[in-house]
Amino acid sequence: MKKIVLTAMLTAVTAVSLSAASVAACAGCHGAGFEKAALGKSQIIKGWDAAKVEASLNGYKNGTYGGPMKGVMLGQVKNLTDADIADIAKQIAAIK
Repeated sequence: MKKIVLTAMLTAVTAVSLSAASVAACAGCHGAGFEKAALGKSQIIKGWDAAKVEASLNGYKNGTYGGPMKGVMLGQVKNLTDADIADIAKQIAAIK
């Protein structure tokens, strides 16, 4: 019983850490308030709702979305789960 609870707790902590680190990585190019065009090429994502962010990240992951930053973004999202992407989208959309 203790092993199952500990495993669940570690999984939850890892997921939170991954999404927090991912959002920080996003801010590295998009700006702390997501007010920048990443590398001067992307759309400014500040003000996007969670659904639009999530759809874009999923599109980068599956190759159906993206312009000049498509290759860079694939590297950023390829190892994210659907839950990670949903969490990241909510965090980005919450920044005002």
